[in-house]
Amino acid sequence: MRDGGRLAAAIEILTEIETRHRPVRLALKSWGESARYAGAKDRAGVSGLVLDVLRRKRSLAWQMGDEGPKAAALAVLHLHWDWPIERVAEAAADEVHGPGALTDAERQALTQPRDLTEAPASVRGDYPEWLEASFARVFGDDRAAEGAELSKRAPTDLRVNLLKTDPSRALKALAAMNAEPPGLMPNALRLAAPAAEARGAPVEAVPQFLKGWFEIQDLGSQVAAASAGDVKGKQVLDLCAGGGGKTLALASAMGNTGQIYAFDSDARRLTDTIRRGDRAGVRNLQIRTPLNPEPLKGLEARMDVVFIDAPCSGTGSWRRHPDTKWKLTQDTLDRRLADQDQVLREGAAFVKPGGRMIYVTCSVLPEEDEDRVAAFLAVQPEFARTSATTDQELLQFLTPDGDLRLTPRTSGTDGFYVAVLQKSL
Repeated sequence: MRDGGRLAAAIEILTEIETRHRPVRLALKSWGESARYAGAKDRAGVSGLVLDVLRRKRSLAWQMGDEGPKAAALAVLHLHWDWPIERVAEAAADEVHGPGALTDAERQALTQPRDLTEAPASVRGDYPEWLEASFARVFGDDRAAEGAELSKRAPTDLRVNLLKTDPSRALKALAAMNAEPPGLMPNALRLAAPAAEARGAPVEAVPQFLKGWFEIQDLGSQVAAASAGDVKGKQVLDLCAGGGGKTLALASAMGNTGQIYAFDSDARRLTDTIRRGDRAGVRNLQIRTPLNPEPLKGLEARMDVVFIDAPCSGTGSWRRHPDTKWKLTQDTLDRRLADQDQVLREGAAFVKPGGRMIYVTCSVLPEEDEDRVAAFLAVQPEFARTSATTDQELLQFLTPDGDLRLTPRTSGTDGFYVAVLQKSL
């Protein structure tokens, strides 16, 4: 495909997302199925342009003085992908493939974009205006900078599976992809985010991945799992296991000792947990499915650790799922808050005296984080906060209450919140 064809395709997909409210994944898939002529590089270029527009939707509109998808796509090409204006103009004006020649207003806006320093924090930070109070509460004067970091492309993080190998061997296996240890976690590796029009590294095609040597898992998610502490020989319940990322991280730390139980309210999600557990060599995993009556019967007050990766808004993963930030509503957030209160109540019943409950969200909103913990502790006096980490390198990310808050700006991870709640003896 020529530049003009890629640009026109991205604008078409963005228009469909906006007018038909389609998830970006489905919109890209639909375009791909209709564009059989597009090669792998073409698909990567179109996808990258669409996602980069969605990451910076508000700041692009401010700079261009135009909220339309064409203006946003043009701005990404020039202001973020560093295309010269003449290349942008040539692509737009392609008579066969392009979306139409630059207007005088578009050329002027690209040449002299409106100064972002004059914009409100929510525009500079590319987050919805209705979340301004939440961002101000948690980040204060840094809220625009925090939002801007949540709007950048994310690297690919890997967790080395100690049941199969060690970090040194895994690093050698990924040498061709220039993997590097990112710090914070000893068993983590990182692949840099792809360049503007490049494809992501094909990690899942690496033979050692197929052998279970490593899993794709954000560094923040790895830190969250490690907050469970020493779990060797313990009884552990992952109450919202989903696809099993943190389940497998906990199992690796357990070294196939003790027992880990994985449960999720949606039985379909557990299919991946089973498959991935087999590949990772996990032998101490029990799947508890809601398809069975009383799936958690017998576990009450017996668990050393109850791990709750709570359903949440996903604001901490906007780098990877930028369309979700514009779909989030107050009604959706309210439903998540109710879900979080419920899962905390349910999880408490399985913690044995002296045991711990780990509450995790991939959210940066205090309503889903500190507020939910405070509401829980107000009605569960047998639980008390304890520091979410004792690791010297991670202490810098502790809140005044002793919880962990990770963000792309501070820790180079997705946004995560972790609270560790201990039950009295």
